[in-house]
Amino acid sequence: MAGLLTFVSARGGAAAQRDAVADALGLLRHRGPDDERIVADDDVIFGAEHLTVAETRTTQPVTYPPAGVTAGRYMIVLDGAILNAAELRAELEEDRRAEFGAGSDAEVILAAYHHWGPGAVSRLRGMFAFVIWDSSARRAFGARDPFGLKPLFQLQTPQGVYLASEKKALLPFTQEEKSVDTKRLQYYLTMQYVPEPGTMHPEVRRLGAGETFVYTPGGPLANRRYNQLHFRPGPVDEEAVVRRIADALRESVHAHMQADAEVGAFLSSGIDSTAIVALAAEKDPNLRTFTVGYDAAGPGAQYSEIDIAEQSARALGVPLTATVVTAADFMRALPRIIWHLDDPVADPALVPLFFLAERAARDVTVVLGGDGADELFGGYPIYREPLSLSGVSHLPGSMQRGLRAVSRVIPQGVKGKSFLERGTTPIEERYYGNARIFTDEEKAALLRHYEPDVRHTDITGPVFKEAGALDDVTTMQYIDLYTWLRGDILVKADRMTMAHSLELRTPFLDRAVFDVAAGLPSELKVPPRSQETKAALRRALAGVVPEPIVHRKKLGFPVPIRPWLRGEMYDWAHGLLDTSGADDLLDLDVVRGLLRGHRKKEADHSRKIWTVLVFCVWHAVFVTGTMRPSFTGAPLEEVEPFQATEW
Repeated sequence: MAGLLTFVSARGGAAAQRDAVADALGLLRHRGPDDERIVADDDVIFGAEHLTVAETRTTQPVTYPPAGVTAGRYMIVLDGAILNAAELRAELEEDRRAEFGAGSDAEVILAAYHHWGPGAVSRLRGMFAFVIWDSSARRAFGARDPFGLKPLFQLQTPQGVYLASEKKALLPFTQEEKSVDTKRLQYYLTMQYVPEPGTMHPEVRRLGAGETFVYTPGGPLANRRYNQLHFRPGPVDEEAVVRRIADALRESVHAHMQADAEVGAFLSSGIDSTAIVALAAEKDPNLRTFTVGYDAAGPGAQYSEIDIAEQSARALGVPLTATVVTAADFMRALPRIIWHLDDPVADPALVPLFFLAERAARDVTVVLGGDGADELFGGYPIYREPLSLSGVSHLPGSMQRGLRAVSRVIPQGVKGKSFLERGTTPIEERYYGNARIFTDEEKAALLRHYEPDVRHTDITGPVFKEAGALDDVTTMQYIDLYTWLRGDILVKADRMTMAHSLELRTPFLDRAVFDVAAGLPSELKVPPRSQETKAALRRALAGVVPEPIVHRKKLGFPVPIRPWLRGEMYDWAHGLLDTSGADDLLDLDVVRGLLRGHRKKEADHSRKIWTVLVFCVWHAVFVTGTMRPSFTGAPLEEVEPFQATEW
């Protein structure tokens, strides 16, 4: 694992920027605190902050071949872990007589690239973002894994191309570091994240998940998709597919546990993380697990999952360490959290995840998580919407238009209005992910410079076209796979764990697991005669996961911002609105009104308020510079760890 920063000069003389690149690389030290190395020549500067998770410690950048007349032709910096590196190495040694030095994952990628060309990236299993320099061809090549587990940011300037694991390392090289992309701001206010490939800084973009890039000095930076994840639902043998799910997930979990450093796991109340822990415990019965929650005596008690996680740990026989987070912790740490994020993400769950990762990193270097199960197996409650709306959505167009007209005259808040509106709206218009924060009308009132032509369909429209003739449930999964998962779930997962030099691995997001999930028909995900979700996955895990968890309703990692914004956070929220400097972009009086109404319980405006507050902190950290990230104060309260064998 590494935090990487590279510069490929457009016209030579790259070494002159070595000191500037070294300073910027230091901003990524949290991603790799074990070692730092920079290599510079006339064409390129390659820098890496290294996190050691393998016994074979290989300092990056890595070069290849190790010997011969072309020794050192290629150089690479890699952030990630290649799970099939040993198999690829054996194949290269046998078929191509490839020679290796230390045999690190990075060296295997270089050998594969040398012998198989750019197509080698399609053979990599794992999570990765890397940059290769071919000194003979004077060409840079790089890629991200198909799911987008590891990030790679790009900045092209007249001087050349910069690439980095996090955007903050590129900002010193931008021309307009303090500018804000107002188009992306509109997307954020709707979707609660900034969708890739853009960022909130107009000059910086992300290499898309499942994409490669090629850059020849002085030429264009060319990104190309090399992998497209496709759902292909169809008839299946239910018993056989259930066995395949269990087998694929078990193999993936065990493969993701490959590390010389100690491996732990996150454990919440749901089936996803519990399944990962149960399967991992087959290989390591003493697996350390970690959970997070809220004070049992405070307003957040009903949101805490600690009790359920303890029951699961007890049943599985694994030790669990629980950490309690307070409203004060949220307020204290938010600036640092936003600094790690680079762009605003208004998912409240990322804050407890930050503290969960901080605690886990004291004991382990690698941790397993359950991210991705909902997108692959149909776990979000909203995936049941096509079934609930079918009585209206399947009516002839003329009848739908009539019902739509009726919905317009029904007063806001009256039961049935939303049902008629959504049932008569095509899925391409009504669905844009799990988070739907501000409507277009609300954004028009909130934004100082509202652009009516900027809509969520700019992002989702092309994805809907790619989805083609999929059924509505699978279409929604596809939208989330290419938007929500990449823009929210995996961003918070990577940044909140790497903030503490903790490597997160996600066994659900593995190509073998996806291949099984991709073929499931919708009725094996959200059965029409049940309120259950992830039905096939639940069947596959019966006997693996404790019985009470198998059919537990999804809680979604709840966070008590609703009561906190009415109490402990109320004055703090007002203070942020007053001091962020974001009022040149937003009419913050609108938000002050939402905050007052929320406190009076006129309506639940917590998600809207939180979305603006996160942007205000981002603006104060990255634009005005009036807020400096820090993490001071007493450690979080920690529930006494237990060994499950004691129960």
